[in-house]
Amino acid sequence: MTVTQRSDGRVLRAEAQRESRRAEILDTAEVVFAEKGYHGTRISDIIHAAGIARGTFYLYFESKSAIFLELIEAITRELRMTVVGVDTTEGAPPIQDQLVETVSRIVRAVSEHKALTRILLREAVGLDAGVDAKLREFYQNLHTFVQASLENGQRLGLVRDVDTDVVASCILGSIKYLLEERVIGDGDTDPERIGRAVLDYNLRGVLA
Repeated sequence: MTVTQRSDGRVLRAEAQRESRRAEILDTAEVVFAEKGYHGTRISDIIHAAGIARGTFYLYFESKSAIFLELIEAITRELRMTVVGVDTTEGAPPIQDQLVETVSRIVRAVSEHKALTRILLREAVGLDAGVDAKLREFYQNLHTFVQASLENGQRLGLVRDVDTDVVASCILGSIKYLLEERVIGDGDTDPERIGRAVLDYNLRGVLA
């Protein structure tokens, strides 16, 4: 093994250790934020829970808002990945089943991060300019995706003539409220049952 190879190996190991420590601090911060809320959490709380020195914290994050923003980015990124377009090619599963699975994936993702999602939905707005911007971008992207999906459904003859802008807001609003009150509020967390109920309501309404 050459000197260069040994040096490269040490660099890779150091980088892996750094990323591992960073991930551990993030995981700890999520637990602390979940227990104390954003305003009730101090950097010293995270440091104590993680068992690290104050200087170590600042090697990775410059402030409480910075580490919180990274957690918000992680959960919004995970939620974005759960929302996919329907497959209309021959042999694909029925569209309604695909839509149910999409909502079910959202419910499962939220259930895995209940406490952080509770902060995201109930506390995050107005906490920090960076967090506000990230949330606006997240919700706008979701709205754009849902509206485009409705318009595509209209072109395919699957969705009737509706105001897709307003309906997209209604769909997202109903899902957001459902997640807040039933999933992170310790209610029913059966992903498939919730997915089918959401789909049934948004496609058919409530009239017999």
